[in-house]
Amino acid sequence: MLLFLAISIAPFAVIAPFIGPIIDRVPGGRRFTVFVVLLLRSITVVLMISRMNSLTLFPLAFVSLVLSRTYAITKTALVPTLVRNDDELVAANGKLGLLAGVVGFAAAIPAGLLQLIDPRATLAMSAVMFTVASVSSLRLPRNVAIAPKTVAVAETKELHLSIVRHAALSMMLLRGVIGFLFFHVAFWLRDERAGTAWFAFALGLSSLAIMTANAISPLIRRAMSERAMMTVALAITSLTGIITGVIGGITAGIVLIAIANGMGTIGRLAFESIVQREAPDANRARAFVKFETRNQIVWVGSGLVAVVLILPGAVGFAIVGVACATGSIYFLVTSN
Repeated sequence: MLLFLAISIAPFAVIAPFIGPIIDRVPGGRRFTVFVVLLLRSITVVLMISRMNSLTLFPLAFVSLVLSRTYAITKTALVPTLVRNDDELVAANGKLGLLAGVVGFAAAIPAGLLQLIDPRATLAMSAVMFTVASVSSLRLPRNVAIAPKTVAVAETKELHLSIVRHAALSMMLLRGVIGFLFFHVAFWLRDERAGTAWFAFALGLSSLAIMTANAISPLIRRAMSERAMMTVALAITSLTGIITGVIGGITAGIVLIAIANGMGTIGRLAFESIVQREAPDANRARAFVKFETRNQIVWVGSGLVAVVLILPGAVGFAIVGVACATGSIYFLVTSN
């Protein structure tokens, strides 16, 4: 578990000091960055095919993780240049997340069938898909602007606006709760009958909740602001956590982890939209790298707490409820 936590944060250790600034300054803009990253992912997967039984597979897998996070950061930084106005940010981010989930589910079936034939066939399929994606990225609008090397005064001011800081803290809390629940439920269910099957069901339901959240977030945005979306996400997670802590049981725990992931997605879309709108002068790739690094550290730290303490199921659920309730109150009080 400790090795898994270390590996999950390792790509951010590379992205934070190096990749972020490069994304914002690469000649040709972020469109070119997306093309190069996807092409490199295809090449990396091809190299992995012939190294399935070699130790060199592991550094290649690490490179693939770094490229994956680089693409995610570039995509988030690119969204504001592709929408007509700021009101469409949540909808655009949500559609991208939903599309990724749908394609992931769709690709899982042929990937699973190819895995039965030969694991290398699955990698070959991935290489083809990354190549097609890299070619498709050339249809993105040209963006040749290169961000300055120095941090402008406007950028520093915008990223320290109260709404940005409060949204960032709320997002860290949501990510921490999700990380805690992932390991808390995993260790709690291992001593239960059919624990592995229950945990797999919890992960599947969480994936469905994430896709649903991506789909309905644009509708929620029409009814309320991003600030309100963050508050509602924390409040619903808090209420569910407290109720689950009182009720206890496997079913309630699975429902909680699914709702937490769904609310975390709504909170993420709101947070990204807030930063994209409130910090137009910021080097967005660099800014999102910093935010993602902090969030991942919190996810790992919260997961480590669950691994070390191994609390009873209901106790862990109640902790989630209390933590989110505290965050909701803080966000409401300090945002006024």
